[in-house]
Amino acid sequence: MPHPNTIPPGYWQDANGNLVPESKVKDIDKLRHQVVTDLCAMARQQRDGLRQFKHGAFGEVAALVATSLEQYGVKTGGEKGNVTLVSFDGRFKVVRHMHDHIVFGEQLMAAKALIDQCVKTWAAGASDNIMALVNHAFQTDKEGRINTGRVLSLRRLDIADKQWQAAMEAIADSMTTASTTAYIRFYERDRADLPWRAIALDMAAL
Repeated sequence: MPHPNTIPPGYWQDANGNLVPESKVKDIDKLRHQVVTDLCAMARQQRDGLRQFKHGAFGEVAALVATSLEQYGVKTGGEKGNVTLVSFDGRFKVVRHMHDHIVFGEQLMAAKALIDQCVKTWAAGASDNIMALVNHAFQTDKEGRINTGRVLSLRRLDIADKQWQAAMEAIADSMTTASTTAYIRFYERDRADLPWRAIALDMAAL
């Protein structure tokens, strides 16, 4: 397939790599080609501009957080943690959200075994409900992954049982942060007493 820069003058290259004399290319095909390539070029420019804006916005927020903390004698890079910033007049808001992706190690299976033992030793009435909750928490999806939220919901149960508490410690020990995804969102409103409106940067939301 010829490289676009090596196509001889007077020829167009089709999707299969064939060279077609320009005189044989229909006007509508030429127009379609021009519209599509121009729009995609503009879309790439917008994408690159948004990428630069996103990186710049994260940098500005981190710098502000670091400056604010330094006012209290705390030294930090300012790039970690959730932050909500509101303009002085209350009309604009920037929210930075850091979402940790948690995975579980082999200790999770020990936790499951401890929990199963707990349920077996408890009275039948309540244990049926707890067992259903436990089985739901440890269900895996099609890829064999365990739902993090469901497992963590077990730790919110207030159960004063040593074996249960040991299971909760095993869950905590099994947790590691595999990665962190950072989000930044922007909001506006006409007056400080009105609800916030998201400033959409997604074309589908415009």
